[in-house]
Amino acid sequence: MVKSTEVQSVNRVIKCYDVPGVNIDHKTVSSFGVEWNAFHGFSELDLQYTGDMYFDIVTKEMLNDQSTVIDIGCGSGRWIKYLDGRYKKVIGLDPSEAIFAADKLLGKNDKVELVRSSTDHIPFPDGYFDFAYSLGVLHHIPDTEKALVDSVRKVKSGGHFLVYLYYRFENRPFYFRIFYWLSNLVRRGVCKLPHRLKKGVCNFLAVILYMPFVLLCRFLRFIGVPEKIRFHIPLQAYEKQSFYIIRNDSLDRFGTPLEQRFSTKQITAMMTKAGLTDIRFSDKIPFWHAVGRKI
Repeated sequence: MVKSTEVQSVNRVIKCYDVPGVNIDHKTVSSFGVEWNAFHGFSELDLQYTGDMYFDIVTKEMLNDQSTVIDIGCGSGRWIKYLDGRYKKVIGLDPSEAIFAADKLLGKNDKVELVRSSTDHIPFPDGYFDFAYSLGVLHHIPDTEKALVDSVRKVKSGGHFLVYLYYRFENRPFYFRIFYWLSNLVRRGVCKLPHRLKKGVCNFLAVILYMPFVLLCRFLRFIGVPEKIRFHIPLQAYEKQSFYIIRNDSLDRFGTPLEQRFSTKQITAMMTKAGLTDIRFSDKIPFWHAVGRKI
């Protein structure tokens, strides 16, 4: 039997489970705990803009104020805050210290429950949730497919699951893969640094690696260059993002010990195996996010 303790945080009691963590990378969990405690002060504009990107394929039939929802790998709780008013009850689940950052961001809200646990042990019955989502999380778990199966199991028949997994650049020019290969070499070194130094290095990388591309895209947009052309410039997705988000994503990208990338074919196969049908991919950034209906 999995043991649990109740911890009184600032705004609510958080149930913390002592999970063996077979399908978990503890260094990555620790890294994200530090990251989300460093970046949890998102502006309303940042939340609205980024949230609209991820939830563009979610309809009111899938998610509404009568839905019981779970955010798997909730981090700072920013998506729960973005969805305020679109759920009856929401569970934020995360294995890291980020769960306490989420408590601070979300404040007192009777519709929100926070749980510290992993996909190995989601402490709710199978078929409990109307809607579930995991955005930018499962590719940081050693066995992504198993984590997806374990997560979808908690969705009721006819419910929906939204997932975002890092893509393999199959819809991009060849030079994107070259940039990724080079940046991945940097990541493998940066992720091993002590937390304080790692944050400083990632802030520096946000300036010297991200901002030149971002500023180029902003300039081209200013002079009227069409988006279909700007789309082929690396990091174009950040041209409307704040520097706070860019710094956060730099730490996310370069500070993470474990990441995996998947094609649409691979994601479709995993979602199908997990019991999802009517799978729909968004054709917009970020790639790839997709939603499916539980059989």
